[in-house]
Amino acid sequence: MTKFEKILELLEKADVDYILIGGLAATAFGSSRLTTDIDLVYSRSSENRKKISEMFSSLHPHLRGAPPNLPFHFDERTLFSGLNFTLSTDLGDIDLLAEVPGGNYESLKNDTIDLEIFGQKCKCIGLKKLIELKKASGRPKDFEAIAELQAILEEQNKL
Repeated sequence: MTKFEKILELLEKADVDYILIGGLAATAFGSSRLTTDIDLVYSRSSENRKKISEMFSSLHPHLRGAPPNLPFHFDERTLFSGLNFTLSTDLGDIDLLAEVPGGNYESLKNDTIDLEIFGQKCKCIGLKKLIELKKASGRPKDFEAIAELQAILEEQNKL
């Protein structure tokens, strides 16, 4: 079982409201680019924050890139107080995002599709919206991926 598969399985079991975006979403659509983390836009509802904090507690999350002695306790209060978290966990790196350039969970949830990735059901941002999010990010690495994603979209539209 891959680390991505295990993370998706845990999210499904915990019934977390999230949307898969980023490199893994691109890979699900056929991108050849490799990704080393998983990017999730999450609902900020109180119930969902509780589910996330409980699920993540077993993964021993800590802030990626922060000094090892920096005090950090990932729980519901932390999720309430912050928005976006770049985390390292026992299963690898996870970007847990309340807001991204181009939207948040509430504004993006109607642009999702249900996919099965690594045998796990998940809500994934649609390809057209993924391209829009990558454009909105303004990051060079996202601009590099856009041409490939647009070619994939054009192929899908031919079918």
